[in-house]
Order: sequence, then structure tokens, then C-alpha cells
Amino acid sequence: MKYIISGKGIDVTEGLKSAIYEKIGKLERYFTPSTEVHVTLSVQKERQKIEVTIPMKGNIVRAEQVSEDMYASIDMVEDIIERQLRRYKNKIIDKKQAGAFFSNEFMDDEPENDDEIQITRLKKFAMKPMDPEEACVQMELLGHNFYVFRNAETDDVNVVYKRKGNTYGLIEPEF
Repeated sequence: MKYIISGKGIDVTEGLKSAIYEKIGKLERYFTPSTEVHVTLSVQKERQKIEVTIPMKGNIVRAEQVSEDMYASIDMVEDIIERQLRRYKNKIIDKKQAGAFFSNEFMDDEPENDDEIQITRLKKFAMKPMDPEEACVQMELLGHNFYVFRNAETDDVNVVYKRKGNTYGLIEPEF
């Protein structure tokens, strides 16, 4: 794998690089040698954060972890990515499309059904047209972290969601 390591508010020392190569390097068995791994380390007060992004054709594997110790964050993010990869592998429909980024050894393993997704509830509701601000108010009234609504201006289905720091995000479809 090809590593692209950067730091925000932190000097990326040789010790941190070697920890990344050691921990994230355990994932090499899942990928081809040409796969790029983007690692961003950042520090804000007592928060030591690592973000790992692995772009693949049509998908992105991404994980982030925050703790008081950067080395602990590196350890934890590797487990998260490995779990995501196993779940993703079980869902691959077309091996030729998505499988090109994975090694043959990983693809030939028997899939595990530990992380099989089961939908346990179906909810139907009418979507009245509203603006994003009104959707945020509705989301707060319901006590949810996201809210699906029909945008009155565009007539598209949109999603508003609550972000860290009590801010809001809006997801609009792009066709």
C-alpha cells in the first residue's frame, strides 16, 4: 500500500509513522500494492485524532478515532477499518468491479455472517414539502439525529442531520 501521511497541528514523527506502518500495515493483506491510504493526524487540546481514508473504485473506506493518546487512536482505527472491510466484503455483488482493489487471498476467504445486516423495522410516513430550516425544527421536536423531508424549493428528497457542536448538515441528491 502507498501511505500518504499528513499532520494538522502536529509534527508527524518517525515514531508515529512507524506505528502507522505497523498497525495499518496489518491491512495490507486486504489490498493490492497500488492502493493508496490517506492518514491525517490532528491535535486539538487533549484530543488526539487520526483519520484514515482508503479510496476504491466507487467506494471509500473511512474511519476516524479520537482519544487522549495518538498511539491508542492508531490502534483503535485499525480495528474499525478491518471490521468495515469484512462487512464490505460480504456485500460485494460484482467481484470484478470492486474486487480489483483487494488481494486474491482476501477474496478467497469464506465470508463471515457475523455482521449480517438485518432490518428489524419499517417505517412509512407522509413527506410534506418544507424548507431545510423547518426540517431542522421538526428533527429537534422529534429528538432525532436526522430527518428526511421533501424540499419545497426543489421537490427533491433531502436529509438534514445533527453534527457535532450543535450544527446541522443538509444532504441533497445529485443526479
